[in-house]
Amino acid sequence: MQNEMEEKFEDWRGKEATPGKHGGIKAASIACVVEMMENMVFLACSTNFITYFTKSWHYSPAKASNMVTNFTGTSFLLTIFGGFVADSFLTRFTAFVIFCSIELLGLILLTIQAHIPKLQPQGDSTPSTLQSVVLFTGLYAVATGVGGVKASLPAHGGDQLDSRNQKLISGFFSWYFFSLCFGGFLAVTIMVWIEENKGWSSSFDICTVILASALFIFTVGFPMYRFKRPTGSPLTRIVNVFVSAARNRNRFVADAEMTQNHNSTDKSIHHNKFKFLNKAKLNNNISATEVEETRTFLALLPIFASTIVMNCCLAQLSTYSVQQGMLMNKKLTQSFEVPPASLNAIALLLLLFSIAFYELFGKRISSSNNERSTSFNLKRIGAGLALTSVSMAIAAIVEAKRKHELVHNNIKISLFWLEFQYVLLCFSDMLTLGGMLEFFYRESPASMKSISTALGWFSTALGFFLSTVLVDITKAVTGWLDGKDVNGSRLELFYAVLCVLNNINLFNYIFWAKRY
Repeated sequence: MQNEMEEKFEDWRGKEATPGKHGGIKAASIACVVEMMENMVFLACSTNFITYFTKSWHYSPAKASNMVTNFTGTSFLLTIFGGFVADSFLTRFTAFVIFCSIELLGLILLTIQAHIPKLQPQGDSTPSTLQSVVLFTGLYAVATGVGGVKASLPAHGGDQLDSRNQKLISGFFSWYFFSLCFGGFLAVTIMVWIEENKGWSSSFDICTVILASALFIFTVGFPMYRFKRPTGSPLTRIVNVFVSAARNRNRFVADAEMTQNHNSTDKSIHHNKFKFLNKAKLNNNISATEVEETRTFLALLPIFASTIVMNCCLAQLSTYSVQQGMLMNKKLTQSFEVPPASLNAIALLLLLFSIAFYELFGKRISSSNNERSTSFNLKRIGAGLALTSVSMAIAAIVEAKRKHELVHNNIKISLFWLEFQYVLLCFSDMLTLGGMLEFFYRESPASMKSISTALGWFSTALGFFLSTVLVDITKAVTGWLDGKDVNGSRLELFYAVLCVLNNINLFNYIFWAKRY
């Protein structure tokens, strides 16, 4: 990890950024406000798309579930592409503006479709080819935009602060995640209510206005930002290091060590790992810094890979959990029913309070010392993975109880029985994703902040795609999920399988975290 003296920032004119005039807490806080608004729009769609696809578009529950997970997964999958573009070719500011504009265009297309009856299936008919093309074009334009926004915005916000002040960086990512949660809270309360009671056309109208406002607010801060100019493709440099190491694999390591640039200011804690990369320095075109950059990035990958199964479990909140809720007693009072997608609201409220609590008391546990902070974030991620296993066990028990009461007593149990799994998974997401965003930003090379931060979202993407694969495999092998709805399925057994898989993954994570 490189320090502030090694990172050069410019103002909007291309001159050296002036401390106190460019960057700072005010500039970083704009990123938090914008993320709150953008995440509100994204989650207003993704958390309740399951009802839109089943009720308005007449897709089957299994098809609709896979559509939601594929849309959400693609959104997060493309964060790697967005991070690559932001690190390699554009400033993170420019990358955000471009990708947010793409997301806005996709949302406008979905809004137009929601207002024109000919572009929607009528009655109980299935969508026509034209209707499907418009729908999927809008959906995946939004997904593309979300991918670039999620990758570039947190790194842009972090760039506004002095990277030598670890507590300041930690504070930024805590409040950034607070903004994520607050946007999510507004999405699953106000926006879901609008979708359920006023229709999706009204929801799309409001989301379009909010996202356009977020883009405007972000661009207004242009004169006060500081920018880090791209230095070319970091992935190309990594490939070059591997190729050089492979070509020189038969030469003595001692020769490679003799060519090391001892004047390098790199402070990597991984200099004793992946020693085979030292041979890349026999190539005069490969610098010691490039080798350490590669070494540092490689060290992050096992941590990233160990969080994928957890996100597979998290995917159930926007698919099968919503379908369960639709068949339960949703009445809060005689005249008011709680939309299933709004169950996240209580969990998110608890998250908002817990983040504030962490800011007040949690930092006393951690230290400004980088090694202690790294250990603290690794423990946060591990705690999140452990909570996921507990949540899946509880989800299986609740589903078994729901079906037992329905079959034997003809009673629909309260929707709020699902709140246990919602709360636990939301806290798991806070610990895991929140820890990953800060961990990857702080540990990554200076030239790879966006793409490294994107690893947290990329893990979410792979988790959602893994969910789709597991659903298809489970249907094909066991038939547990073949029912017309969850009443005719063995969803509790599927949850039990996810619990077992996550427990195995937890031990895998502990193995790698101890060796980081």
